[in-house]
Amino acid sequence: MNARFSAIFIALAAAALFGGATPLAKALLGSMSPFMVAGLFYLGSGLGLGAGIVLRRLRSPGTQHEHHGISRAELPWLFGAIAAGGVAGPALLMLGLSSTPAATSSLLLNLEGVLTAVIAWVVFRENVDIQVFLGMVAIVAGGVMLSWQPGATGIPAGAMLIIGACLSWAIDNNLTRKVSNNDAMVIACLKGLIAGPVNLAIAFATGASLPGALTVGAAMLTGLAGYGVSLVLFVIALRHLGTARTGAYFSVAPLFGVALSLLIWPEWPSLSFWIATAMMALGIWLHVRERHEHQHTHEPLEHTHRHRHDEHHQHEHDFPYDSDEPHTHPHVHLPITHSHAHFPDVHHRHQH
Repeated sequence: MNARFSAIFIALAAAALFGGATPLAKALLGSMSPFMVAGLFYLGSGLGLGAGIVLRRLRSPGTQHEHHGISRAELPWLFGAIAAGGVAGPALLMLGLSSTPAATSSLLLNLEGVLTAVIAWVVFRENVDIQVFLGMVAIVAGGVMLSWQPGATGIPAGAMLIIGACLSWAIDNNLTRKVSNNDAMVIACLKGLIAGPVNLAIAFATGASLPGALTVGAAMLTGLAGYGVSLVLFVIALRHLGTARTGAYFSVAPLFGVALSLLIWPEWPSLSFWIATAMMALGIWLHVRERHEHQHTHEPLEHTHRHRHDEHHQHEHDFPYDSDEPHTHPHVHLPITHSHAHFPDVHHRHQH
């Protein structure tokens, strides 16, 4: 039970870091092109996490951290996640932010959690309980209210771009789940080191120029926290909560963005803004209070990840074992049938 609450806290921490980066990106757009902001965000993430990986290995030489290396079979999932979430997502977000108020943009980002859950449910067959579904309905209703304008003939282009960014990140989240057993820092670092230069190349190709050193540093530090550390925490949460639930908790991100944006640009939001906020808050509450428990059977499973010898890890060792936990090694899960509260984590991806 404590491990589950810890995973929820990790997901919420990821949401806070990502949500806070949105209004800061809005502020930086005044002096940089959207692709330049996205490129510096991811480059800062990749370089910062890369430095962290090097320091980690220097501090504990010879220690096996987190998980095994990314296998060749997992590379298509990883590169697909990088293309969707590291290139398309941030570019669409930055373009949308340039014509959409920061507070509205922050709340529209709630749709990422909804779209993540829908893809997990429909495409990857992850279980979604009725409370999660009702929460998605409430969040979608809030997003529609934010996008709708009286007298307008359609959804504003800026809002559509942000919704497109949410869809890109939803695809990214579901693909990232396929590689979430690996080292979270390595996954996030690779995304930053690939997505950063790609976005910068697009920025330079479209005539953008590099801003001053202070602005570059501010953007890269924001990216390290909001895109780098946030993604590391998100990947860790994916292992324990599954894609739909992690996406649901991550929906709290816009609330942090709204709070920060209203501090940067003080104004009194409209009535529709508060109604949308209430609807999205209801959706998040329904997600948070969901509890999933039933009798289930674990099929035989062999994989490698960092673990303790809990009820799901009762196995023998084919190497000298000194009782050190947690530890990492290939291990086999034997069939077991039991009942307890659980999420669709790496050990609970069963049919219902």
